[in-house]
Amino acid sequence: MPFTIDAFHLARAQFAFTVAFHIIFPAFSIGLASYLAVLEGLYLWTKKTVFMEVYRFWLRIFAVGFAMGVVSGLVMSYQFGTNWSVFAKLAGPVVGPVMAYEVLTAFFLEAGFLGVMLFGMKKVGPRLHFAASCLVAGGTLLSGFWILSVNSWMQTPAGYTIASDGRFLPTDWWAIIFNPSVFVRFPHMILASYLSVAFVVGATGAWHLLHDRANPRARVMFSMAMWMAAIVAPAQIVMGDIHGLNTLEHQPAKIAAMEGNWAPTNGAPLTLFGLPNMAKERTDYAVEIPHLSSLILTHSWNGRVPGLKEFPREDRPNSAIVFWSFRLMVGIGFAMLGIGAWSVWARYRRRLYDSIWLQRAAIGMGPAGFVAILAGWVTTEVGRQPYTVYGLLRTAKSIAPIGLPGIATSLAVFAVVYFVVFGSGVLILLRMMGKTPESGEPEHPSLPIRTAGIAPGPAAVHGTIAPQPGE
Repeated sequence: MPFTIDAFHLARAQFAFTVAFHIIFPAFSIGLASYLAVLEGLYLWTKKTVFMEVYRFWLRIFAVGFAMGVVSGLVMSYQFGTNWSVFAKLAGPVVGPVMAYEVLTAFFLEAGFLGVMLFGMKKVGPRLHFAASCLVAGGTLLSGFWILSVNSWMQTPAGYTIASDGRFLPTDWWAIIFNPSVFVRFPHMILASYLSVAFVVGATGAWHLLHDRANPRARVMFSMAMWMAAIVAPAQIVMGDIHGLNTLEHQPAKIAAMEGNWAPTNGAPLTLFGLPNMAKERTDYAVEIPHLSSLILTHSWNGRVPGLKEFPREDRPNSAIVFWSFRLMVGIGFAMLGIGAWSVWARYRRRLYDSIWLQRAAIGMGPAGFVAILAGWVTTEVGRQPYTVYGLLRTAKSIAPIGLPGIATSLAVFAVVYFVVFGSGVLILLRMMGKTPESGEPEHPSLPIRTAGIAPGPAAVHGTIAPQPGE
C-alpha cells in the first residue's frame, strides 16, 4: 500500500516533532539535577570550594534547560486535546489520573524548591539549601517515574477493563502503575539521562582542559564525568539486556522488527547490517553473526527468536526504521563504554588530564547521549505501532476528526517557532558552557528565571517520555 500524506500521518509527524524537542530537556534536567546535588554534597563533606564553584557554573545552565523543558512540554501537551482527542477520551480514565499524580507530586516538589535552589544559598543556609537541591533532584526522578509508568502502561497494559463504549476503565491501580515493563523502562531511561549529562559535562570539562590544563574546575568536571561513563555505561548495557528480555516477552513483534527477522528462528543470527524490505518480507544485504541474536535475546544458543511473518501485515511495526534506530542507540552505547574504558586506562597511567585525544573524543561525544535517547525513543514508539495502547487501541482509531490544512499549518508554524526559539536556547546553553569556569562564580543565575508564574499543566510538561499516541 503506497504511503500518502494525509491528516493522520501529519498529526503523527507533528507529535513526533514536538516530543523529539521536548524529550531532550527533561532528560537533561534529570541528569543535571542529580549531578548538582552530588556536587553540593561533596562541598559540604570536603569543604573544598572547587565543588561549589562547579555547582554554580552548572546551576545557571540547569535553570535555562529546566525552563526550556517546561515551555516545550506545555506546547506538546495540548495536542492530546486537539489532534488526539479520541485517544484522550478512550484512555483518559487510566492515563489521566496517573499524569495528574505527576503534577501533584513531582511538579510541585520541583517548583516548590527550585527557587530556593537557584536563589537561596545565603538566605536559608548551606544544609537547607542542599536539602532543596536534593528535593529538586528527587522531583525530577519522581516525574520521570510517573511519565514512564503511563508510557509503559501503553506498551504493556494491565489493570483495566474495556467498557462497551471502548473506554479503558481502571480495575487495579497497582497493576496500572507498576505494569510489567515500568521497572525495566524507568531505570533504563534514568541511566540514559545520567549518561547523557555525564558526556555533556565531560565535553565541557575537556574543552576547557584543552585551553587550560591546570583549571581545577575543568578537572573536576572531566574526572567526575569519566567516572560516570566508566561505571554507568556497563550498567546501562546490562539494563538494556534486561529490557530486551522484557520486550521479547510482551512485544515480540517489536523484537522481530528490531532484529530484521522475518521467520521465527531457533539459533537466530544477529544481523549487524541490512536493509529490511517490508514489501518483500526480507532483509536485503544482511551481514550476520550466527546464533548471536538467540544468545543475546534468550541467553540460549538455539533459543527461538520471533519473526515478523508470524504477525498479520497490518500489525507489523516498520522494521526499516526500528532496525536502524536500535542499532544507532546500541552503537552509541558501546562508544560510551569505550570512552569510559579509555578514561580508566588514562587515569591508571596518571594521564587523564594530559590525554589530548581522550579529551577530543569526549568533546565529540558530547551530544551523543541525546542522540541515543532519541534513537531509543524511536525504537520504542515506532516499534509499538500500529497501536497507541499495545494490542488494543490502534493509532488510526486514536486521532481526532481533523482536516489536513489545519494540521499542515500548525506543523509549519511549530517547525519555524521551535527552530528559532529552541535553536536560540541551545546556542545560549552552549555559550554558557563555553565560558571558562572560574573561582568566585556568582551565587545565583545571571539569567532571571521566573518559576512562580509557570502554571502546572498535564504531566507531559515534565515527563521524560510522555505518552506518545502518534509516532
